[in-house]
Amino acid sequence: MSDQITLAAETRTEFGKGFARRARAAGKIPAVIYGHGSEPVHIFLPGHDTMMALKHSNALLNIELDGKSELVIVKDVQTEPVRRIIEHVDLLIVKKGEKVAVDVPVHVVGESFAGTIHVLEHASLHLEAEATHLPEVIEVSVEGLEDGAKIHASEIVLPKGAVLVTEGDTLVVSVSTPRGAGAAEGEAAEATETAAE
Repeated sequence: MSDQITLAAETRTEFGKGFARRARAAGKIPAVIYGHGSEPVHIFLPGHDTMMALKHSNALLNIELDGKSELVIVKDVQTEPVRRIIEHVDLLIVKKGEKVAVDVPVHVVGESFAGTIHVLEHASLHLEAEATHLPEVIEVSVEGLEDGAKIHASEIVLPKGAVLVTEGDTLVVSVSTPRGAGAAEGEAAEATETAAE
């Protein structure tokens, strides 16, 4: 589970692309906090600290603003495609005990049977979990699995309190023997036979 990360925010009162660009140049990231029926609050987040926080999937953030604090999770990050600069962050207010739906990355661990490879067919699972205890990753073991093995979403052990939203029959990981290896051996054998003739 990801730990709570505290970020000190500033209220944002001016808008427009030019103003946002100047703010980013000064190391600030424009963001908005919304949810639970409250009016959206436009803020600036500290650039470096926010980038470090966003490296954790489904991080729980504690936003400190004007002497108050608000628990939030990241719902959307807009990034400039070329330089990968964070342009804007959408933050959703959450409460302790509340359940929210999030996408959790799948991380494959272990080694499948010698000569086989594993393919990650589905890179994340859609789960419902308690807002203050969101899993950062879901580990799926392929240790010792042989050619033809398949792991579906319903077979994966989820963290306590998490419920699978992704369809249970979704193929997440498959194990196979690379075709190239067998084909190359077959071609080599054919070439040998031809040369012998």
